[in-house]
Amino acid sequence: MRSLPVADPGTPDARGPVRYLLWVARNQAVPLAGGVAFATLWWLGQALVPAVVGRAIDSLTARSAADLVTWAAALLGLGILQAFGGIMRHRFAVFNWLAAAYRTVQVTARQATRLGATLPKRMSTGEVISIGNSDIAHIGNSMDILLRGIGALVAIGTVTVILLSTSLPLGLMVLIGVPVMVVAVSPLLRPMHRRQHAQRDLQGDLATRAADIVSGLRVLRGIGGEEVFADRYREESQRVRHAGVRVASVESMLEGAQILLPGLLIAGVTWLGATFYTQGTITAGELVAFYGYAVFLIAPLRTLTEMADKLTKGHVAARRVVRILTLEPEVTGGAATAAGGPLVDPISGVTVRPGVFTAIAAGTPDDGIAIADRLGRYTDGAVTFGDTLLAELPIAEVRRRIVVADNAAKLFAGRLREELDVTGRATDEQVRQALHDACAEDIVEALPDRLDGEVAESGREFSGGQQQRLRLARALLTDAEVLILIEPTSAVDAHSEARIADRLSKARAGRTTLVVTTSPLVLDRTEHVIYVADGTVRAEGAHRELLAAEPGYRATVTRGED
Repeated sequence: MRSLPVADPGTPDARGPVRYLLWVARNQAVPLAGGVAFATLWWLGQALVPAVVGRAIDSLTARSAADLVTWAAALLGLGILQAFGGIMRHRFAVFNWLAAAYRTVQVTARQATRLGATLPKRMSTGEVISIGNSDIAHIGNSMDILLRGIGALVAIGTVTVILLSTSLPLGLMVLIGVPVMVVAVSPLLRPMHRRQHAQRDLQGDLATRAADIVSGLRVLRGIGGEEVFADRYREESQRVRHAGVRVASVESMLEGAQILLPGLLIAGVTWLGATFYTQGTITAGELVAFYGYAVFLIAPLRTLTEMADKLTKGHVAARRVVRILTLEPEVTGGAATAAGGPLVDPISGVTVRPGVFTAIAAGTPDDGIAIADRLGRYTDGAVTFGDTLLAELPIAEVRRRIVVADNAAKLFAGRLREELDVTGRATDEQVRQALHDACAEDIVEALPDRLDGEVAESGREFSGGQQQRLRLARALLTDAEVLILIEPTSAVDAHSEARIADRLSKARAGRTTLVVTTSPLVLDRTEHVIYVADGTVRAEGAHRELLAAEPGYRATVTRGED
């Protein structure tokens, strides 16, 4: 078998959940066909057992030792066939499950990367988590059940043909009874589909609530809001529980139908077969075979209702996957190229000159962040990079050449060195230098395994100031052509802030750097300061010159104090 996951998952058909599931099936058509073949072989090995047993009984009645040996050997062969078919069916089932799940993970992860900052604005954390936690399992199950389901249909058809050839009334009873059972179960599928979809939405909302509480637990405790949010989580948890009970009520009816309806069919086949035997229409062996078929039919008939259930759940899961796949990024790129040059935002009037350590001091923090977002192409704007509109450059090139680092960036779980050197190309000396420039050497030295230490989720073992310094080191290691830093020292003490400002100016000497800050310690070490008020440039110059000449700037950076 091929290894998983595949290198290229392909382009998904996101025109609807059914089309998406069909696309997944087409991409693994060969292993699906192989799995169906072995599942059919496995089912047929079981379906033919009653016929062989019946013939063996008839050979005993006729006192034919040779026939008995023949049918006993046939029974042994069917057992071997079942064992082989069952093993191979299971292998293909696991492969198809994993292939569908991995393919879904690949296309959704690729789409999440493509969406970038758009994703958290359009979908909650819980919805995205639900795709990775449960939806991929349901999509995998929908591929897995196809193997046994199609094989079950072939087995039911085979048994029906055998019954028809032996006794027309018995064959017709099975032939008519199976579709009637499917029709009887189908009214349960629509409400189950609807309730499962509602439950998934509530589970996503609950996961979002949990993520918010965990990430803000320290703040909640500080303001005494822990109990309030815990109560809200408890209420939403109860709504999810009630939704689960509603789903379970339909599923329990479906499970009951899986027992009751095949049982009624089996009872009817057995009763009619016994009647024919007493009338002398069929032999004792054929009666035993009919009973064996009736018992055997329970499994494939239950598999059919299981297939309806899992395909329904797969449809619900595929709908969520399609939702994320149909989202479009707020910003897109073109195919132009740019040699570089000044970065100009005409909306605010900000010009970031190449090779200069520049700062933006905004009277309103959101104004500075909005400018940084436009300069980094995270929101639309007529920004130019040299003589080229930033919107005309490929997004990948913009991200490579212009790096925006803010305090919303996360530290991910994993080895610290790999977390800092995201490109994997930095030397040990470059990593050490970046840590020095960010005043983060003490953080690493305090760890037992230094750079080989494992970072917990979101870097929760580090304080806010430590996380900020590690994020700064990571930004410096990108060695970006244009580096935009948003309040890179807001969580550190004044002594560390002064050292970071000194080292940052030296580390980025001769390269384009923009810092959005109102810290006097940082502003005093920049080469050029742009004062922004009400979203537009009001003054430019050196920090000390602006302090003396611009009252608005002075009030912004001194917080209104002399």
